[in-house]
Amino acid sequence: MASEAASVADGGPPAGAGAADHHRPFGGDTFGIQAERFARFFGTPRFILGQTALVLLWIILNALAITQAIAWDKYPFIALNLAFSLQAAYAAPLILLAQTRQADRDRIRDVALQAHRESEAKHVAAFEAQQARVLVEDKALAEQHLRMLRQNTELTSQVAKLTEELHSVICSDGPKPAAPS
Repeated sequence: MASEAASVADGGPPAGAGAADHHRPFGGDTFGIQAERFARFFGTPRFILGQTALVLLWIILNALAITQAIAWDKYPFIALNLAFSLQAAYAAPLILLAQTRQADRDRIRDVALQAHRESEAKHVAAFEAQQARVLVEDKALAEQHLRMLRQNTELTSQVAKLTEELHSVICSDGPKPAAPS
């Protein structure tokens, strides 16, 4: 699942899925590649400006035609309407197909992302559990350290007391003179 998420994140197909299915919206064959380019071109400023210029030229040439022979599409511009209808007939299915394929890629990416999040949540939970164990161990070690420190303090006090008693016995009596015989 991790390799699938990495592959999808890189923009490539997920592991186990056909490369032609999700790498390109319309498939990997020549027609699919050309159809994808065509569908993507519809939304570009270049296409919109080019189409606007072509329509203006069409209308101007037909409206200002001096002779009937030059005007190939008089008002109401039926041939222009037919051209737009033909363009829409091809553009709409290609755009819908691109959206459907993008939705499929998004779904696959979302599944991989959800799996990644679940994996991260498990790692975080495991880390937090480990940290809780470490804290319990640290508390136990701190309590043991305090017990040992108390014992050390008690032993030091006892050694000091015994040292004072020994010092008082040795120093207060001093050497006793020998009794006359």
